[in-house]
Amino acid sequence: MRIALPQARRLVPILLLVVVLAVAASVLVGSQLVSPTAFFAHGSDNQAILQARLPRTVLGLMVGAALGLAGACMQGLTRNPLADPGLLGVSAGASLAMVFAVAVLGIGSLIGYVWFAFAGAAVAGIVVYAVASLGRDGATPMKLVLAGAAVSAGVTSWTSGVLLGDKQTFDVFRSWQVGTIGGRSWQVVLIGLPFLAIGAVLALAGAKTLDSLALGDDLATALGRRLIRDRILIGLAVVLLAGGATALAGPIAFVGLVVPHAARAVTGSAHRRVLPLSAGFGAVLILVADVVGRVVLPPTEVQVGIMTAVVGVPVFAWFLRRGRLAGL
Repeated sequence: MRIALPQARRLVPILLLVVVLAVAASVLVGSQLVSPTAFFAHGSDNQAILQARLPRTVLGLMVGAALGLAGACMQGLTRNPLADPGLLGVSAGASLAMVFAVAVLGIGSLIGYVWFAFAGAAVAGIVVYAVASLGRDGATPMKLVLAGAAVSAGVTSWTSGVLLGDKQTFDVFRSWQVGTIGGRSWQVVLIGLPFLAIGAVLALAGAKTLDSLALGDDLATALGRRLIRDRILIGLAVVLLAGGATALAGPIAFVGLVVPHAARAVTGSAHRRVLPLSAGFGAVLILVADVVGRVVLPPTEVQVGIMTAVVGVPVFAWFLRRGRLAGL
């Protein structure tokens, strides 16, 4: 079910409408339904609820779009349809740095350890690229995948070792690791916004680069591409997007893996269309999963890191089956 270009362009207003509806649901729906008129009821309890949900909604948009973009870039960079942003080790690096901040430095607030999570994601991405660059051919897609898997496994084992010996750190880490956009303030949103914005610009600007890389190294070189520079720029976009999303909301799986396939099933493999659609689909998935998580087991909430799989797997499985599992 790939849509021709003129029809694909009609998807833009439809997608924007779906995003607006998801935003409205995120702001108004929860354990307590709130009327839009509460925005104008100064001092009311409903207005306080809305003010708490607004940064949560904006963060959901940011994290979902970032993970969708990062997944599309990662799959294009490695030419691997099963690749996801965590493959570069960014999630594992962010987790280890966060644990280090809590266990060693005694930092217990999100505002404090989010910076360490950013740094850990960046360092992990650099290490993965450095390891993959060893040898004659440099950082080929296959070597990036293998290096990412190896570094992630090693870093995860170190994280587990620290957590097993520190119950207090484990308690803090557990609430972050499950993946959530709840309880975040505007300060957290503003901290992550520059990183995600720069990553998004790099990703969207790299659409032609990803199309060239998809042809193979030889053809890409013949077309005038500088493979090392191109891979570094795309990898930097992935680190900023996936690392930023992980630092702000914790590891959220599934979004970066499956959302790009949904975009390709709709519009084909050209990254100039796949990347924006992946951002939009990712944002909608996060917001819808978060809303469902608020109402499915009242008065408690199911975290968005769990609900993305519960909500998304059957929908996207049906969608991808109709799209014949669009490949790269």
